[in-house]
Amino acid sequence: MSASIICIRPQPGLAATISAGRSMGLEIVGEPLFAIRSVPWTAPDPATVDALLIGSANVFRHGGPQLERLRGIPVHAVGSTTAELAAEAGFAVERIGSGGLQSLMQAEGSTSDSGRRYLRLSGAERVALDVPAGSVIEERIVYEAVPLAISPGFERRLRAGGIVLLHSAAAARHFAGECNRLCIPREALSLAALGPRITDGLAAGWRAVRHANVPTDAALLALAGDMCQDR
Repeated sequence: MSASIICIRPQPGLAATISAGRSMGLEIVGEPLFAIRSVPWTAPDPATVDALLIGSANVFRHGGPQLERLRGIPVHAVGSTTAELAAEAGFAVERIGSGGLQSLMQAEGSTSDSGRRYLRLSGAERVALDVPAGSVIEERIVYEAVPLAISPGFERRLRAGGIVLLHSAAAARHFAGECNRLCIPREALSLAALGPRITDGLAAGWRAVRHANVPTDAALLALAGDMCQDR
């Protein structure tokens, strides 16, 4: 029997989402449609940075030796997993968000932290941020997500229908492109996305498209569970 919920995020996030979904009693499987790879980068002078803005644990998995230069700078992490890997890498975690980087920046903009110099370390695919008044953000790309083709076995599972979890706009575009390439019928698949921006620009024709009320994996899995009941 084909699973109702399908995850396509790269490892190790794929395994974490599947484990979390199954712990909630959901029928969930997946295949990574991206591989995370490091890219060359150069850290700026640490004296020019007040805090590191980190939106993914992949920064600490794939950031490489340049991270050593920044170890004395406090980390503002998007969530608990990112904060845990930051601590394991020897960084001091100053703040932990719970609703995406933008909400973290808004919270910091309302405190005495406004006016700080942030260094954002991220993947090549990232969401633009509104910067609090007086603050500045310098950026470095430290990894990229390389798209992978849908395997024949995964193609057969998708043709049986289900609810596909989308964690990024890049994932949404790549998945839609693979469905077009393989002529997988969109009307058999529903999309559950972390937020509205993720599905912007996708063609119509999906069985359903819905968005989590907050951009967390737990909220996305709860949404997918609700969508299973709707089906």
